[in-house]
Amino acid sequence: MPAGVLPRPSRTTPSPADGIPRRRTRALALTEARWAGAALALFLLALPLDLTGAPGWTWGPLYALVYAAGGWEPALSGLRELREKVLDVDLLMIVAALGAASIGQVRDGALLIVIFAASGALEALATARTQDAVRGLLGLAPATASRIAADGGEESVATEDLVVGDVIRIRPGERVGADGRVLDGASEVDQATITGEPLPTVKEPGDTVFAGTLNGTGTLRVAVERDASASVIARIVAMTEEASRTKAPTQLFIEKVEQRYSLGMVAATLAVFLVPLLLGGDMTDSLLRAMTFMIVASPCAVVLATMPPLLSAMANAGRHGVLVKSAVVMERLGQADAVALDKTGTLTEGTPRVTRVLPLAGSGLTADALLTLAAAAEHPSEHPLARAVVNAAQEGGLPLLPATGFTSAPGTGVAATVGDHRIAAGSPARLLRDPAASDAPETAEAAEAAAAVAGLEETGCTAVLVLRDGVPAGVLGITDRIRRDAAATIASLARLTGGSPVLLTGDHPRAAARLAAEAGITEVRAGLLPQDKAAAVREQEQAGRRVLVVGDGVNDAPALAAAHIGIAMGRAGSDLALETADAVIIRDELATVPAVVALSRATRRLVVQNLAIAGLFISVLAVWDLAGHLPLPLGVLGHEGSTVLVGLNGLRLLRASAWRRAAGQGGAGPSGSALPATAID
Repeated sequence: MPAGVLPRPSRTTPSPADGIPRRRTRALALTEARWAGAALALFLLALPLDLTGAPGWTWGPLYALVYAAGGWEPALSGLRELREKVLDVDLLMIVAALGAASIGQVRDGALLIVIFAASGALEALATARTQDAVRGLLGLAPATASRIAADGGEESVATEDLVVGDVIRIRPGERVGADGRVLDGASEVDQATITGEPLPTVKEPGDTVFAGTLNGTGTLRVAVERDASASVIARIVAMTEEASRTKAPTQLFIEKVEQRYSLGMVAATLAVFLVPLLLGGDMTDSLLRAMTFMIVASPCAVVLATMPPLLSAMANAGRHGVLVKSAVVMERLGQADAVALDKTGTLTEGTPRVTRVLPLAGSGLTADALLTLAAAAEHPSEHPLARAVVNAAQEGGLPLLPATGFTSAPGTGVAATVGDHRIAAGSPARLLRDPAASDAPETAEAAEAAAAVAGLEETGCTAVLVLRDGVPAGVLGITDRIRRDAAATIASLARLTGGSPVLLTGDHPRAAARLAAEAGITEVRAGLLPQDKAAAVREQEQAGRRVLVVGDGVNDAPALAAAHIGIAMGRAGSDLALETADAVIIRDELATVPAVVALSRATRRLVVQNLAIAGLFISVLAVWDLAGHLPLPLGVLGHEGSTVLVGLNGLRLLRASAWRRAAGQGGAGPSGSALPATAID
């Protein structure tokens, strides 16, 4: 097994410590956030003065500033939409706020302004952060590369200046500067950012490498096969940006009827004012009736019918480890009717572990003795497989024996002297055929080792051969362990959506098939590049499905962006995946995915209840005002009463029992952990 001179980086976008700058838009750098913050601060200054009975001149100007700070932008946007013959609901909110102020309900109007200003600021921040993450992905590719000239000399050139046919040298620990094919050399390349494979991949002459992946301990000479603008990493950026732009803008349930409601309310208010005037009515009475109608018919209760349940559900999900980025996302989660999941880091833990220790019959070693020798030889190495072997020995309470004379060979393995024996560990294919490593490759031990290796690889494990004094002594099986709650989560998602989830992975088909069988997944698509994952999602979307994608890596970002809804695993998730996804599983508990889907569906049902309540109040009060004489104070009381009622009803989703019910429907326990199911190790 080759030893890495550097620890394998986590499956995340590199940090500034890696020499790659990370740009992150600050909230206050956005105009929308600054105006929303100002409106909120002014409202909080005015509210206590208003409630304590202070003179109007102390709080009146503050409320006026709230209207100006939070309302000018949606008002301007609404007027522009109006010019295009579209009546925007934001403009209607501004009109309702001004109407409330005109008859003395200044506080209600200011509150509406603050709510909509804050909503716009959060939307702008989410958009900016996603764009930051997409641009930061380009930092994975190095700025310069070592190009080999025709006379054999080297020159440092900008990677964007590389052209097809150039030859570059990739030294140990460097990032690959361009997509290309290996001409000579051997090494292991960590390409988790592109394919999602949990372990570095051996690269030899003829193999393909991708820009932005991390080279191991060997040196490679690579022929460039794609321009920088056409590299896989550049295409990930382009696809993520395109999918984010072209994803159909989601509307909350109430927004689907906002145009009709808005137009109807405006027309009705004007009619209530003008018709009595035309019939000879009194101007003051007509204006008072019209303003009363505008108050009772204003969409305050309708807005609160929608937002408090969604915001309460978001807060409840957050307490249980699920960050839902917006109310729109909360609504969309329950609409999913198909699920696609990544493998490494999503269905699996994302960390290689030793799962099988097989000493050969003729070695005279026990499983513990074999693991002890392998761990001693591997200890100086920082390769992921080496760390898995050492960790397995430490977890088993085995002693870590001293080793001397440590050596490593890229793509082959490590060797060290442990006690009186020379121990080698690494690639079975290399060690069994390498005369320097084994003096008798055709022995019975070699045949037995080959059979053990074949058996492990058939199960999807990575096999590591251990030699003692050049003779095969045993084989270790290493794999990325499936999450304990994976099978229960898959069953729950299948029950909620009415169809079995699909596994989308860049890993090898054999490893993918093994894991899918353990998790209960019947449809597997393996060996996929990021664009293939996105294409698979779009294929289902075009077939009329609303796809929920769960992933964690940079390679999952295009699929997360293309999906109806995307969820990222937070603990090992890349920056791009976390920013692109609509929701993030902070605690890395996979079972919370079906729970939050079930919570979204419960939220939608409560929103419908609230809309029915709000609609009933508006209808009764409006008819009363039109058919009889509704006193203004009573109209305001009814309007405010309905607003409070639907608001309190929505807050029911803040209770812990709401999550417990959703978790029960989604197949997870109260804390988000899976309900009792067959143990999976």
